[in-house]
Amino acid sequence: MIKLIALDIDQTLLNSQSKITADTKHALQKALQQGIKVVLCSGRPLAGVSPYLNELGIAGDEQYAITYNGALIESVSGKVLSRQTLNNADYRRIVKYVTDNKMQYYVLGDDSKVYTSDHDINRIAVVQAWENSAGIYVRTPDELPADFEIPKAAIVGEKETLDEYETPVKQEFSDDYYVVRAADNFLELMHKNVNKGSGLTKLTSLLDIKPEEVMAFGDEQNDLPMFKFAGTAVCMGNGSDLAKSHADYVTDTNDNDGIAKALDKFIF
Repeated sequence: MIKLIALDIDQTLLNSQSKITADTKHALQKALQQGIKVVLCSGRPLAGVSPYLNELGIAGDEQYAITYNGALIESVSGKVLSRQTLNNADYRRIVKYVTDNKMQYYVLGDDSKVYTSDHDINRIAVVQAWENSAGIYVRTPDELPADFEIPKAAIVGEKETLDEYETPVKQEFSDDYYVVRAADNFLELMHKNVNKGSGLTKLTSLLDIKPEEVMAFGDEQNDLPMFKFAGTAVCMGNGSDLAKSHADYVTDTNDNDGIAKALDKFIF
């Protein structure tokens, strides 16, 4: 019996027009009515997740979201259950590296705001700020409080650029941080113990839900840790070949109600 559905957002819950299809919405609301937890698990902060929680009717202290790829676990009303961030020294180390190597980047504060010291701001950072309903704050580390911490840093750019960056960045940081290519335009760095799987582990432990009672949906590399944790791992038909290879089942695409079809097969 499935007691919790964990959902990636971009290219999973949302179709290619960044919308939740009517059939997917209906299926998830049906699951909620049956008492199944529906947990959005995203690299986004809560502000970037909230519009979809509201659209699905997920509200209150007894419903939850895993944000910043697992750095924060919180109720959808904003009560933080778990928080693992990079400290100020980590933040400064990352900024120095990307600045020295002329990489474009941003970091997210746990207030959902986007920060960068880039004056030539990459379009991906602008989109991220728009999705989170947050401004972009152009600040150097010295212009922020000495105790400023971050849930996540992201090196951003076009796919070809990040293809070149991925290996050297992982060589530089993987011993100390969780480094993951979240999508073509994002190479993300977080606390070593942070990922969507560790977030699900903590949340389900608090809720007394077993891994075999969890169904997880995703499409990319940053979804693999929750695929490993969940009893039923479902990759979207539009997902990467790597994600598909780690899934128990490959459903239809995000444009063709893949979530709804998998829920019909396994739950309804």
